[in-house]
Amino acid sequence: MPVQSFRLAAVLLFVSGGVLLATPGFAQDAATDVAGSDAAGSVAAPTKSEIESAANRGIEFLKNRGQALDGSFSSETGAAVTGLCVRAILEHRPSAVDDPTVKKALEYIEGNFQGDGGVYATGSLYRNYETSVAVGALVKANRDGKYDSVLARAKVFLKEIQWDEGDGVESSDTAYGGAGYGKHARPDLSNTSFLIDALRELGDDPDDEAIQKALRFVLRTQNLAGQGNDTKYAETVGDGGFYYTPAAGGQSQAGETDGGGLRSYGSMTYAGLKSMIYAGLTKDDPRVAAAMDFIRKNYSLDSNPGMDQAGLFYYYHTFAKALEAAEINTIDDDSGNAHVWRDELAAHLIRRQQKDGSWVNDQNDRWMEGDRNLVTAYALLALAYAGR
Repeated sequence: MPVQSFRLAAVLLFVSGGVLLATPGFAQDAATDVAGSDAAGSVAAPTKSEIESAANRGIEFLKNRGQALDGSFSSETGAAVTGLCVRAILEHRPSAVDDPTVKKALEYIEGNFQGDGGVYATGSLYRNYETSVAVGALVKANRDGKYDSVLARAKVFLKEIQWDEGDGVESSDTAYGGAGYGKHARPDLSNTSFLIDALRELGDDPDDEAIQKALRFVLRTQNLAGQGNDTKYAETVGDGGFYYTPAAGGQSQAGETDGGGLRSYGSMTYAGLKSMIYAGLTKDDPRVAAAMDFIRKNYSLDSNPGMDQAGLFYYYHTFAKALEAAEINTIDDDSGNAHVWRDELAAHLIRRQQKDGSWVNDQNDRWMEGDRNLVTAYALLALAYAGR
């Protein structure tokens, strides 16, 4: 949600007069164990039973402590966190679509269906983000065509709000093909990756025009010259990683180098990798290869590379989804150590689970990672991808 790229925390700032609100009623329980190492060979693979147990505890937290009476999860985010929580539950329990918790959450999402085809809270500035996340939940919950017409309209809506010729944005513009938050006068990689995810969920193939337009934007966020990044930043860093946006002058949440380059960071690099794969690029493509080179050199579960603890659980979620999409099972790091990422990530998440079954970023609450509903949804989704 939020974003190393997520800026959804801004939704809460006006509510709290500038102080980020925490989800009410949750005590800061200590994690059962947050120790651990990324070193190859030091992590024992969790059993299927251990992964299921952790997932069940997380789901029970959401059901018993996370959901509000109106069916929402963290309703200050509109349909966003509720959609993530529904998707997370259904990834582990597909039959739970008839569970009262899920049914109430779906009813809340349905209350955010808008006349323009989007799924977002009335007046929301985060229409792409909310709709894209809601699509993921509705696709997973769709039974007997219940949401077919809603999903068809959501696809049209998402394509209409993409930055392209319809908005007077030409292909030479750094904003072209991207998606963003309505609050900001430019698109970003996090929102664009959610858009691509949603369009693929809705059945569009990699050759779809909107996905290929989005790929143009994605490639302009990669620190790689001569492969689609035609901005002034292309040659400055050159490490194959990704930053937040090339539009409106460019920005990286990890900051700039002394030479004026936009620093690459982990969560956006995995978002970029996933987006390239979904847009049809293969492992031997030089842009994919460059992203994997950055990933190998910066492999970590202890931090979001380039961002330390900020956006850590968004990073875990995107890390897992990207590597699954790329069909990569083992990563050799820069020291030559082989990492079976599924085993290491699952073990790491299990160690970080709180006593109440939730997950929370207790080191850095930027981008709403002090919200246990959001972070628990991220962790459950990451466990699902790792567990497969």
